Amino acid sequence: MVGIAFTVMCLVFGTTFLAIKIGVEAGMPPFLSAGLRFVIAGALMFTWMWMKGKVNLSLLFRKEMLITGAGLTFATFATLYWAEQHVSSGVGAILSATGPLMIMLMQTALLRQKTSARMVIGCLIGFTGVVLVVLPGVSLGAGSLFLWGCIAVLVGEVCYSAGTLYSKKVIHQFSEMNPVAINAVQMMYGGVLLFILSALTESWNMSALDVLPAVSSVIYLTVIGSMVGHSLFYWIMSRTNPLFPATWLYISPPIAVGLGAIVYGEHVSWVTWVGVVLVISGLLTMNEKVSGWLKKGRRTKVIVQGS
Repeated sequence: MVGIAFTVMCLVFGTTFLAIKIGVEAGMPPFLSAGLRFVIAGALMFTWMWMKGKVNLSLLFRKEMLITGAGLTFATFATLYWAEQHVSSGVGAILSATGPLMIMLMQTALLRQKTSARMVIGCLIGFTGVVLVVLPGVSLGAGSLFLWGCIAVLVGEVCYSAGTLYSKKVIHQFSEMNPVAINAVQMMYGGVLLFILSALTESWNMSALDVLPAVSSVIYLTVIGSMVGHSLFYWIMSRTNPLFPATWLYISPPIAVGLGAIVYGEHVSWVTWVGVVLVISGLLTMNEKVSGWLKKGRRTKVIVQGS
């Protein structure tokens, strides 16, 4: 069952980038689409946890939830949804996989954690991979919006990394609360911020909307991407160890690139595939605990914060 659940989780997280692309190209305002996804998913998950008596309503009124939601959900997905108007879903997935790399860099720069030679080498390998992912779009004359889209995803991952580091403090502070409930509340706050951004910057004229793919995208991302995917993440963690489910970060980008090419006809050059390999290799090189676990298959007690 763990193997089946892990396979389904990787497929879910690998397909969400294509689902975002489909919704955006169907005419759904990006920030509105993202806001709907996270407000609905967060509200449903929180209500379920509250009905089971696993969370207190007071959690809804804590400023820590607002700050976490601003980093983990609002900034991360505002940039990703906007970027997918100008970059392929595969490129978005690969660049999003740099999140762990950003976390390690921020831990070194801000928390003054010691940097090993292995981390430096992994960072250089991963950065080379990012360059190769972006390079085909530049060489094909994709224009400045392609570059801005790539930059937006990377900025979003910086925000995600900051939110992750802050969320570790929040989880420790609210250790009596279920992590799923904390995740649900931060998603709701992030979704509300996305609604506000959408109201200020987007037109909600739905006359040109291709209704079926737009609505299908929101439903899929809400139910399958946010609710099923995250629930599987925590279920697998409870039955294996905290590290194993996080390895989806190394598996989903190739799935996203392949699906984009097969289902959506996105162009994928051999240079992009080399970039995929280098990004994943760089992350594995930097994360000594993951690479060691993969080699030895041993259990670990390291806590990994799910996205």
